[in-house]
Amino acid sequence: MERRVVITGLGVVAPNGVGLEDFKSALKEGRSGIQFDQQLADLQFSCQVSGTPPIDKEHLKKYFTDLELRNFNSTGIMYGVIAGLDAWKDAGLEISDGENPDWDSGTIFGTGTSGIEKFRESIYKIDALQTRKLGSTAVSQTMNSGISAYLGGKLGLGNQVTTNSSACTTGTESILMAFDRIKSGKAKRILAGSTSDSGPYIWAGFDAIKVCNFKSNDHPEKASRPMSASAAGFVPGSGAGALVIEDLESALARNAKIYCEILGGNLNSGGQRGGGSMTAPNSVAVQKCVKDAILESGIEPKDIDYISGHLTATSKDATEIKNLAEALNRSGKNFPYINSLKALTGHCLSGAGSIEAVATILQLTENLIAPNINCEDLNPEITSIIDAECIPQKFLEKELNIAAKVSFGFGDVNGCVIFKKYS
Repeated sequence: MERRVVITGLGVVAPNGVGLEDFKSALKEGRSGIQFDQQLADLQFSCQVSGTPPIDKEHLKKYFTDLELRNFNSTGIMYGVIAGLDAWKDAGLEISDGENPDWDSGTIFGTGTSGIEKFRESIYKIDALQTRKLGSTAVSQTMNSGISAYLGGKLGLGNQVTTNSSACTTGTESILMAFDRIKSGKAKRILAGSTSDSGPYIWAGFDAIKVCNFKSNDHPEKASRPMSASAAGFVPGSGAGALVIEDLESALARNAKIYCEILGGNLNSGGQRGGGSMTAPNSVAVQKCVKDAILESGIEPKDIDYISGHLTATSKDATEIKNLAEALNRSGKNFPYINSLKALTGHCLSGAGSIEAVATILQLTENLIAPNINCEDLNPEITSIIDAECIPQKFLEKELNIAAKVSFGFGDVNGCVIFKKYS
């Protein structure tokens, strides 16, 4: 028997808010977390602004021991552990401290890279003939599964403990992988999410291929401009989002708070065919992904009230809107409300899907739609497809029942997950 699957816990480390309350306030206020980045300027990047979560040493000590923090230099693991432990606590779950692991609980926590700063540090030491000085955690900080390994150990998880990686679709993919495992009865709960390192060594490649905005270095909060006619590329960001995804029966048995239900979703690839490439989407595949997600969820396109878009502030924004409109067969004023969190956070890369999923769920449960900032000059290609009223530029209180989160990543990979208020 297939099980119903719900969300019982949330955690977030974002450029514009660390922790649920701070992040929720940022959503309501339309508060940007994008700032001038002196390190990028010193390294002569074209884009000299970024979205970096504000984490200080005192905050870190709430999640890591002094021993763990010795020689610790992996921002992605840091963000992921904070978001993951916060989500676990938010779900009202205890940490297993006995000899036996928690066989019913696991984690699927994705990333694009792990510990790129630690890699850099290690490479310099190796080249300086100091290999023996790398320290005992060089491997665990730099292996891609480092984030799931850290979370698995801190929480004593005994079910599947793994890391997935699918570029900007990583977070949405982790949610759907967890959904499938719980629906099939292989786990009672999975801590799902994704994270991304911060800093120049993760962002340099994007600056080199000129997909980042270099025109707003003097006005950081105006730099990320999804759906704007003056959009000039994305702003690099980082952080992590985490969700406790749980069997409904288990959640009810322990009287857990339930944010919403996952109805279904879909993952696919355009195969880098039909106009798709390493960096461009195959529109047929994007539309198929959304249509198949709706089909699996047992709803109709007209039932979707709100979409959290991928919308990166590049030339592909209009293409994304066109694909969504065609997949839903909805346009003009009939299109759902849509926004892009990236206007407030920048593009958090492998962390984007999960951070944006947390934002989606908060908006769904609180009946609010965060404003789209920096698109007062809406792209006319977009407004020729959907009405400007569907792109609210001010905070909106609106009764919402069903929301969709879409993600599209390098490699021509796509993800769509459908959330519904629990009833």
